[in-house]
Amino acid sequence: MTLDETKSPDGSRARDGAPDGAPDGPRDWTDGHVAQWLPVLPDLNPDIEGAVTRIKRLTVHLRRVREQSLVDFDLERHEFDTLHKLSGRGGRATPSELAADLDLAPASVTGRLDGLERRGLLRRTPSKKDRRRVDVELTESGRAVWLGAMDVLGDEEYRLLGVLSEKERAQLSDMLRRIMVVAEGGDAGGRN
Repeated sequence: MTLDETKSPDGSRARDGAPDGAPDGPRDWTDGHVAQWLPVLPDLNPDIEGAVTRIKRLTVHLRRVREQSLVDFDLERHEFDTLHKLSGRGGRATPSELAADLDLAPASVTGRLDGLERRGLLRRTPSKKDRRRVDVELTESGRAVWLGAMDVLGDEEYRLLGVLSEKERAQLSDMLRRIMVVAEGGDAGGRN
C-alpha cells in the first residue's frame, strides 16, 4: 500500500482516501467528507451520503448567490418576494391576491407595497373593474430590478448545470422529481 492509498472498512483499497467506486477525475469537497466518515460509520452508504451532502451544499451555494444578487440590486428579501409574486401574476394583482400568494395578512402586504411604491418599483391605481378596489402594477423599473436579480441566479444555475448534457439534465430532473414525490408524501413505486 502506498501513502496515497488507504484501506476502506471492507478491506478494499481506495486512492486518496476516496471510497471504491469514487469517480476518476476532479474530486469535490464531498468526496473528502465521505472518505472521512466511512471509517467512523462503516454502514454509511457513500452514494446516499454523497448525494444528500451535495444537494445541501448546492442549495447553500445558490442561496448565497441569490442573497448577493439582492444586495447588488438593493433589494430586501421581502421586497424581492413581493416583486416576484407580482411578476408571476403578469405584473398586475390586487393587494389581497398578493397577500394570499405571500401567505401574509393584508396589513403586512400594505406596508410592503408602501415601501416598493416609494422606490418607484410598483404603483397602485384604482381598479378598472371596481373603483372600490386598488390594483398593484409593476413599473418598468420594478420589472427591470426583479429581472436583474433573477438573471444573476439564473446565470449561475445555467453555469452549474451546463457541465451536463441536455440528456443528463433531463435525467437529473427526473431523478430529483422521483425523490421529491416521496419527500412530499406521494407514492413512488409503492413505497412511502
